[in-house]
Amino acid sequence: MNNQRWLSQNFFVFFITWGVFLPYWTGWLVQGKGLSVAEASLIMGFGLLARGASTMFVFPFVSKHWSSQTVILFFTVCSLAATLLYVPTSTFSTLFVVTILFSAAYPALLPAVDSTAGALVQQGDVHYGKSRSYGSLGFVISVLIVSMLTGYFGEQAILWSMMAGLCLMLFMRFLSTPAVLLVKPTATDREESPTMRSLWQVKSFPIVLLVVVLLQGAHAAYYNYGYIYLQDLHVKNFYIGMIINIAIIFEIIYFAKADHLFKKWKPSSLLFLAASGSTLRWVLVFLFPNVWIFMISQSLHALSFGIAHYAFILYITKNLPKQQIPNAQGVYSALALSLSTAILTFLGGFLYEISPGLAFLGMIICTVPAMLLILMTRKRYNY
Repeated sequence: MNNQRWLSQNFFVFFITWGVFLPYWTGWLVQGKGLSVAEASLIMGFGLLARGASTMFVFPFVSKHWSSQTVILFFTVCSLAATLLYVPTSTFSTLFVVTILFSAAYPALLPAVDSTAGALVQQGDVHYGKSRSYGSLGFVISVLIVSMLTGYFGEQAILWSMMAGLCLMLFMRFLSTPAVLLVKPTATDREESPTMRSLWQVKSFPIVLLVVVLLQGAHAAYYNYGYIYLQDLHVKNFYIGMIINIAIIFEIIYFAKADHLFKKWKPSSLLFLAASGSTLRWVLVFLFPNVWIFMISQSLHALSFGIAHYAFILYITKNLPKQQIPNAQGVYSALALSLSTAILTFLGGFLYEISPGLAFLGMIICTVPAMLLILMTRKRYNY
């Protein structure tokens, strides 16, 4: 199996499911399960906390005992089982419990797949950006399909689409896999592998992590309320999918060219560019509450998310040993993609009840400090 092709295919399939989860899950809880925006925000916020705990502790732990292939298989099976539990649930309390279980299992697949990318990139025969662009393509296709299905079958199509995507991921586990991802860590490997504590002793890691925590957390309002916001602007479901995909199309273009365009850029320069683009994005949505400006702001997703994510991957692959990458990915997913997003989801839900645009403007509470932090530390820590 060609390593580049394997990684591209697995990114593509995983992000098909991510294209169901990220833009639609909160909206599905509201429209499909009858919850209020505040109730759905509360559930998703605690779900992000469960996700953070899982990716911080469970994912690194199983990575030390199982091969990368087995880790992905484990979380795929658990995720599929959790989605089945959604079928009979309808009350706030049962949806809360099921979402906690689902959030502890499914999002852990993101650092699991990204860790395989780190391992393959370090072997020198894989370009991360090229394969990651296939993930974005899968996301685009998924969002379009789900938008059409919800327009025809209603909001319940979101859950069934997730189940179908996870079944496809499960099928992928039985196909040929690169040999390095089938290697099970030995007892000696576990004894010699770097600890989570040693990760924090890498001089620049805490600073870089804090910056990406701020930048990724700033997407909380967009991820949780973008779908609902467009509905409030009276956009039909099918067109919502197309508008969401504008962001991913620019992300695809960025990831496809990132390895060449930003080959000589330092992570700090990329992170500053990401923070600047993110700040501009949320200010535009607040100042001009209409569909056309929202569509224009979607092009900045390549900066606010794409460059921030690429900068972190670039940093850990160049500064950390292979054995430390799962720990770094777990911490990144737990803090940057989960905890910070959870906290800002609570804030965004409160602000959205006051004014939808205010929820987006509130995200600069992270992006502006990130810019200042980069300017103050980039020379001292040389990252």
